Amino acid sequence: METGPDFVVIDVETANADLASICQVGLASFRGGELVDVWSSLINPEDEFSPVNVAIHGIGEESVKGAPSWSDVLPDIISRLEGQIAVCHTPFDRIAVMRACARYDQAIWQCRWLDSARVVRRAWPAFSRSGYGLLSMAAHFAIEFRAHDALEDARCAGLLLLRAMAETGLNPEEWLVRIEQPIDLTVPRNLKIRRFGNPDGELFGEVLVFTGSLSTPRSEAADAAAAAGCRVDTGVSKHTTMLVVGDLDLRRLNESEKSLKQMKAELLISKGQPIRILGEKDFLRVISLSTE
Repeated sequence: METGPDFVVIDVETANADLASICQVGLASFRGGELVDVWSSLINPEDEFSPVNVAIHGIGEESVKGAPSWSDVLPDIISRLEGQIAVCHTPFDRIAVMRACARYDQAIWQCRWLDSARVVRRAWPAFSRSGYGLLSMAAHFAIEFRAHDALEDARCAGLLLLRAMAETGLNPEEWLVRIEQPIDLTVPRNLKIRRFGNPDGELFGEVLVFTGSLSTPRSEAADAAAAAGCRVDTGVSKHTTMLVVGDLDLRRLNESEKSLKQMKAELLISKGQPIRILGEKDFLRVISLSTE
């Protein structure tokens, strides 16, 4: 009995800047390291065509005369993607299909999404910051394809995922986990929260450090602090002016239960360094007031 595909890649082209204006869709199914099925269709977006978009993909009003609408092709798309690992290169195609489904009041299919651009950035460190687009990656690996054709783009993204699987030994299921992890697994996680403060923020000049368990992800708290002007460091130092402690940790009176950061901050305070220690809730209130 033939098994289903290991993954299915979807790519779309749009008629204008509105991502819901899909005018072409392409699907490429891969199983066992091979391209096993392709399907594509022009779509009447029932919307205007921007000259900018037409110049990119060559699809215009004349091209889609008589073409089906998004709701017309949706059953074909669902039959291929329902319950599958659905791959797209960058999140724009995923957002586009969600927007198109919402425009026609249609429910989107159930699947697990895998962003092949995030895969590329983790599989090859040289492309972790830039150059991970389909065109540059295809040139790097000598993959022949016609850019900005939905089916060709889907096929190219699938071939890149196959190469990443061969390079790393990770299968699509494992890549679903890997893309949620830092690009460089050798970098300590606490280094990820370093931020430079927004010079226009009301708290510019404050040097903030987090410690303890926060109710929000520390990266989000760091983003909020930086937006308000704080420089966010990973450790308490002679430059620290503010220590934000998780509210539960702040209530601990036993010296042995305090974090090393809090004990160091208190030691520096006793020596005259002006460090303000805040609980998380108070920190969030200060941030809220400074960004109003």
